[in-house]
Amino acid sequence: MSLLKIESLVARHGLLPAVQGISLDIEQGETLALVGANGAGKTTLLRTVAGVHPVSGGRIVFDGEDISSMPAHRRAAAGLALVPEGRRLFPAMTVEENLLVARSAKREGRWNLATVLDAFPQLVPKLKAAAGTLSGGQQQAVAIGRALMTNPRVLLLDEVSLGLSPLAVQGVYDSLRALMGMGREQGTTVVLVEQDLKRTFQVADRIVCLLEGRVVASGRTDEMTREQVMDCYFGHRTTASQDAALSIATP
Repeated sequence: MSLLKIESLVARHGLLPAVQGISLDIEQGETLALVGANGAGKTTLLRTVAGVHPVSGGRIVFDGEDISSMPAHRRAAAGLALVPEGRRLFPAMTVEENLLVARSAKREGRWNLATVLDAFPQLVPKLKAAAGTLSGGQQQAVAIGRALMTNPRVLLLDEVSLGLSPLAVQGVYDSLRALMGMGREQGTTVVLVEQDLKRTFQVADRIVCLLEGRVVASGRTDEMTREQVMDCYFGHRTTASQDAALSIATP
């Protein structure tokens, strides 16, 4: 049984549909990447799964339970954690305070202040610094560390590399690799929105391409090419030979 199951999910911004009937099955320990152009519905999908955007239709099933109407704080307590686009830290609070605030989820597990600092050693000398004074890469590390402090079963990462220097991106992904490589039984399940396709192919087990709020393609990263993904990214049809390697969904 899938750990996270999304069934015919619909989400709107007012009258504008942003997610249109998306269905996905996500397994324990899997890293799934969502790709697509701006406005494809990636961020809205993550926010809806996390409970910070309302479900307009369909349902979300987490570990066998329908959580479609469950408030965000209860989803966090159940094991869903969102690292939002823009990080959303408390800038006047210290790094340590930003991390410790996540203990309110009261979930037991391997992640605590010590293990988060082991994963993100660049934060150790910054523990007493205000989060708003940190570099972009350091702030992203705090945002991910704060989510890990809830000991999530599913980690939702929105635009990890947005606005960061290449060096900062590399540092964040170096720390994430240990999390993603822990194995199916122990590893945290990750759903990742990432614009950098090269990076996506390096870290994801499976890629799902969204276009105008719908899934238009999905497949394992070892069965796809960057060119196939780019075709779907911009709404182009693939050739018959590409279709053999790439599962094409009918909009």
